[in-house]
Amino acid sequence: MTAQIEKHVPQATYRLQFHPGFTFDHAAQITDYLSALGISHVYASPYLQAAPGSTHGYDITDPAGVNAELGGEEGHKRFCKALENNGLGQVADIVPNHMAVSHPAANKWWWDVLKNGPASAYAGYFDIDWEPPENRLAGKILLPILEDQYGRVLEAGKIRVAVCPEHGLVCQYHDHVLPLRPGSAENIADHADPACQSAVLADHFNTNVNALDSLLENQHYRLACWRAASEDINYRRFFAINSLAGVCVEDPAVFEATHVRILDWLDRGVIQGVRIDHPDGLKDPEQYLNRLEAAAPGAWMVVEKILHPGEDLPGSWPAAGTTGYDFLNLVTGLFVDAANKTAFTGIYEKFTSRKISYPDLAHTCKHKVMEDLLGAEISRLTHRLAGICENHRCFRDHARKELARAIRQMLACMPVYRTYVRKNTPARPADAQIIARAAAEAKSRQPNTDPRLFDFLAALCCGRVAGDAEADWMLLFQQVSGPVTAKGIEDTAFYRYHRLICLNEVGGDPDTFGLSAEAFHQAMIARQEKCPAAMLATATHDTKRSEDVRARLALLSEIPDQWAAAVRRWAAHNAMYKNQHLPDANIEYLLYQTLVGAWPIDPARVCAFIQKAAREAREFTCWEQPDEAYEQALLDFAQNLLADSFFVSDFQAFVDPLIFPGRINSLAQTLLKLTVPGVPDLYQGTELWDLSLVDPDNRRPVDFARRRAMLDALADMTPKQVMAEMDSGLPKLFLISRVLHFRRQHPHLFSPKAPYQPMALAGRHPDHALAYLRANQAAVIVPRRVMNFAGHWADTRIDLPEGEWKNILTNETFTGPDFFLESILNRFPVALLVKTGPEHGKGTVS
Repeated sequence: MTAQIEKHVPQATYRLQFHPGFTFDHAAQITDYLSALGISHVYASPYLQAAPGSTHGYDITDPAGVNAELGGEEGHKRFCKALENNGLGQVADIVPNHMAVSHPAANKWWWDVLKNGPASAYAGYFDIDWEPPENRLAGKILLPILEDQYGRVLEAGKIRVAVCPEHGLVCQYHDHVLPLRPGSAENIADHADPACQSAVLADHFNTNVNALDSLLENQHYRLACWRAASEDINYRRFFAINSLAGVCVEDPAVFEATHVRILDWLDRGVIQGVRIDHPDGLKDPEQYLNRLEAAAPGAWMVVEKILHPGEDLPGSWPAAGTTGYDFLNLVTGLFVDAANKTAFTGIYEKFTSRKISYPDLAHTCKHKVMEDLLGAEISRLTHRLAGICENHRCFRDHARKELARAIRQMLACMPVYRTYVRKNTPARPADAQIIARAAAEAKSRQPNTDPRLFDFLAALCCGRVAGDAEADWMLLFQQVSGPVTAKGIEDTAFYRYHRLICLNEVGGDPDTFGLSAEAFHQAMIARQEKCPAAMLATATHDTKRSEDVRARLALLSEIPDQWAAAVRRWAAHNAMYKNQHLPDANIEYLLYQTLVGAWPIDPARVCAFIQKAAREAREFTCWEQPDEAYEQALLDFAQNLLADSFFVSDFQAFVDPLIFPGRINSLAQTLLKLTVPGVPDLYQGTELWDLSLVDPDNRRPVDFARRRAMLDALADMTPKQVMAEMDSGLPKLFLISRVLHFRRQHPHLFSPKAPYQPMALAGRHPDHALAYLRANQAAVIVPRRVMNFAGHWADTRIDLPEGEWKNILTNETFTGPDFFLESILNRFPVALLVKTGPEHGKGTVS
C-alpha cells in the first residue's frame, strides 16, 4: 500500500450481477435500499456491450459501447443518476484479457480479422499465432465450431453461402455467420461480371459442394470440428473457452481502444474504481497496471488475482490488492477444527475406499487438463522451445515429444498460478524460488528426463537466457501456467477431493485443515501493512459455495464421530438406489455434504449441481462428451434419496442441530469481513441467509422488495426481537446495516491507516473466541468452533483497555478492566465495542 491510501477508497461495496433479466433500470430502483443499508459503492459486473444474450458480461464484443440488452446508453445514464441521487459511487468490473468471438458479426474487430486475415487493421489486436506449428494453418485462424468432421458437415449441406443485407455474401453454419474474403466468391465462381447478383453466387456454391469447398479453403479461417480445438487452435483463449479470444492489451493502441469508455468514465467521475478481471491472462500484468494507473491516477484498483496460501501480490503492482479470495479462505479456516484433520481424512478414505494425497491429485488433474483441453497451448510452447533449442547446442538433440513432456511436468509442478517475470528484468526472488521449486519437483517426478533440461527450462522461466525468442517463450509459459492451474485445481481437483468441501474454494488449499487464531491475526496484521484497502469477500459470483453454506459445513469438522456414523447409515440405506454400483462413493460423499450445507434444497437444484460437479471432475463424464448412463444413474440416485421419507427424516434430524450454530458462524465471519483491514463487499442477496451453490445457482433472482421491507422494520426493533426472527435472516441484515452505518459515521476507525491489534482472551474457553482492536478504539469479538460449545463462557474474558465501552449492536455499556464474554455476548452472538468514556470500576454493566 502506498499511494493507494490517498485515493478514493470505498467504505463498502455491493456486487450486482447485470443481465437481460436485471437491467440498469432494475438496479436504479434499488439504489435507495443500498444506501439505506450502508453501502458506499455499487460494484457492477461488466456492462460494456457483450455477446447477445450474455448472462454475465465477460464476453465483451465492443469496449466502446454500453450493453443494449441492459438498457444501453440511456439506461446507463438513468442508473448513474440514481446512484448520484442516493449518494452512491460505483466500481466497474473490467475485462482487459479477452473479447467474445462467438458472434463475429457483433465484434467488428474479429469480423475484420476473419475477413482480411493478417492484413486486417485489427490483426494485432488479438493474440493470434499466424505461423503455428501446423503449416496448414499458416495465415489462417482455426474455428473449431463444427459438430463433426469438416467434410461430413460440408457434404451434409450444413455449411452454406447466404446473402446478408449488411455484409453481402457470408458463410453460414447454423447460427454462426462468417465473412468471406473480399473477391473470393467471385474469383472461385469464375464470374467475370463484378455486377453478378449475390443470390446467383450463393446458389452456385450451395449446389456445388466442390466449389463451396474451394471457397472455404480460400478464406482466412479454417472451419474444423470442435474436437480440434484442444490440439490445434491458434489463438490464445480464456482458459479453454474457444469463444473468448485473448487480446494484446500490452500494445498501447490496443489498450487505448479497449479502455476508451472505461477511462472516460473514470476521468468524469462516473466510476471511482475498477475490478480488473483475470490479470494472470495478460502478458505483463505490471505493465498493464502501470499504464492504467497513469491513465487514471485517482482510481481505486483491485485485481481478481488468486493467491496461493502464503503468496503475496508483487509489491510493485500499483493496485490496492485482490478481490478477496485470500481473505475468504482465511476466514473459513478459522471455523474449521484443525484437531480433527486426521479423523476426517480417515472417514473420507474409508467411505470412498481411496487413499488420497491431495497434492498428488492436484498434480494429476493439471496433467489431465493439459491432455484434454490445453494441448494447443502445450504444442505452441513445444514448437517455440524446439526452435530455441536449435540455437543452444547442449539441448538441440531433445525430441519434441521429450520437450513436451518436460513442459507439461514443469507446468504441473508450479506451486502457484503463475510467476511475473518481466522481459529484460531480473526475476523477483519470490518468482525465482517458485521456479526453482517447480524444477526440483519436476526432476523428482520425471527422473527419466535429463535433469539439465529442467534446469534449462528454469533458466528460461527466470529470464536468465538471452534472446528475444527466449524472452517471448518465458512470457508465453507464464500465460499458460494460469489456465493449467485454474482448470486443473479449481475446475477439476476441487470436484474430485471431498474430505471437507467448505475448504474447496477458489484460492484455497483443501489440504490445509483449519487455521489458528494466531495465524489469522498475523495475516490481518500483514494485510494492514501491505494492502489495507484491498477488497474483502466471503461470496462472489464464482465461489463454489455461498458463505453460509461454508459456515455450516465447517461445523462438521467439530463432530467427526457423528458425521462418520451418519454417512455410513445413509450409504447403507441408499445403496438400493444405485445402478450397478453407480454413482461412485466419492461423489456420493460430495452429495451428502452438499445437502448438509444447502438444506433445505429442492431436487432440481441438487441435480443441476451434482451433474455439473461430475462433469467438472472429468472422471466418469465431462462437458465435451457426457456419459449419459453415468449421469442418469447419478441423477436418479439423488432424486430417489430425496424422495425417500426415511432418509429425509433421518437427514433432517442430523441437520437440525447444525442450523443455529451455522448461523452463528455466519454472523461471526460477517463481522470479521466488516471490520478487519480492507473494503468489505457484499455479494447480491447475501445480506440474508443464502444457501446457494456454484453458478448458476448463486445467480438466481434476488428479492430486493423483501430485503427493503425487512430493513425498514429494523428501525424499531430491539436485539431480542431481531434474534427472535433468526429463521428469516434478520440478524444478519441487522448486523450488516448497523456496522456499515457505524463505519460511515466513524471512518477513521476502519481506514487504511487504522491499526489492527490482536487482543488476548483468558479464562476457561479462550479458544472459542477471537478478538481484536481497530485504531485502539473499536473492539471486535466473535465466537468460533461453537458446535460443541454450549455458549456458557464462564470466566472467559477479554483484555480490553480500561474505560467505558459501548456495544453498538445492543447499546449496552461495559467497563473494565475485566470484560466477561458471558455478559458481552449475551444479547447478540457477536460484538463490536467502541470506547466512549472515561475509566470506571471493574466489571460493571449498565
